[in-house]
Amino acid sequence: MAVNLSAPSALHPVAGVRIGVAEAGIRKANRKDLTVFLLEPGTAVAGVFTKNRFSAAPVQVCRAHLARGDIRAMVINTGNANAGTGEDGLARARATCAVAGGLLGVAPGQVLPFSTGVIMEPLPLDRIEAGLPAAIADARADHWLRAAEAIMTTDTLPKAFSRQLQVDGVTVTVTGISKGAGMIRPNMATMLGFLATDACIEAKLLPELALELAEGSFNRVTVDGDTSTNDSFIVAATSQAQHAAIASWDTPAGKAVKDAMLEVSRLLAQAIVRDGEGATKFITVRVEGGASAAECRLVAYAIAHSPLVKTAFFASDPNLGRILAAVGYAGIEDLDQTRIELHLDDVHVATKGGRNPAYREEDGQRVMKQSEITVRVGLGRGTAADQVWTCDFSHDYVTINADYRS
Repeated sequence: MAVNLSAPSALHPVAGVRIGVAEAGIRKANRKDLTVFLLEPGTAVAGVFTKNRFSAAPVQVCRAHLARGDIRAMVINTGNANAGTGEDGLARARATCAVAGGLLGVAPGQVLPFSTGVIMEPLPLDRIEAGLPAAIADARADHWLRAAEAIMTTDTLPKAFSRQLQVDGVTVTVTGISKGAGMIRPNMATMLGFLATDACIEAKLLPELALELAEGSFNRVTVDGDTSTNDSFIVAATSQAQHAAIASWDTPAGKAVKDAMLEVSRLLAQAIVRDGEGATKFITVRVEGGASAAECRLVAYAIAHSPLVKTAFFASDPNLGRILAAVGYAGIEDLDQTRIELHLDDVHVATKGGRNPAYREEDGQRVMKQSEITVRVGLGRGTAADQVWTCDFSHDYVTINADYRS
């Protein structure tokens, strides 16, 4: 059951974006598994993708199509990742774009394909081709929730958030969806994430924006440390809102729009952790006093990835030496353990590298029984800080992944 995560509400349509969903039977019958995004001409689109060298066929095709620009549609299927499928997988991803482009009257290179699901199985192109007309016919501006539901795999809840703000007296909307619950250590984004705004933003700003949003959100979450073959995060700006174009982020309008987009991105990323496979606790790992933000992240991920730490949190067992051990093996060669400080929320667990004389185990257990917990580590090396979000490991994580293909 997701940790303090509820079904989406108050999702605002984004002018210039229409979404359609269909049941194509890609892997299972009677479930929404094919989604199309239709984008008005002039929409600027940028994306970031997995750093897994075994990237899926649709990721490779998306990179090539984005380099050409002028994207008009996106096609997303669940149930099949089209990864580990070689040249045949590339051909099927390209064919998906050709079929969708033909139905929409646009070039294949103006379509982006996305897939998620089981790896190393042929993409059922015939089912996608048969389902696309229904998905396109279903396209409406207010179908964001339907899309959030249709891109789910092992997710227990759809993930979608929306914000509105005023720019030059004009209402601007930011809405996004994501999916993911396992195989999550994005190293760029999440398994799938789509964020759109009707703000008028110069196209040249979008690639940098997508990277910055990913770094501040999806690149700060981990469920199990596995980087997916299909990670994709897409940012689209339709420029339908009637305000002066944003040509720099160093303006009041630019800052306001970027802040709203970062807020929605963070909510989407954190929702993935809250809905992590079998998760019962949402954990913030904050590392302070580092010589650089990079080494703070190194330590934070060492803690967040540790199965011993994660299972201790599931059991509410304050076996907190496991956290100190993770700090020690994170990879900082000149770490001085006598400067390490450790807190769980308001409980000071360790000081100067050893147990705090005032620490009581019942205080640690009190915090570990909470559904939301903050681990705070002080390195005593400088002024840098950074944080990541993760979850615990429960029995259900093993069950879900052992039975994933059945």
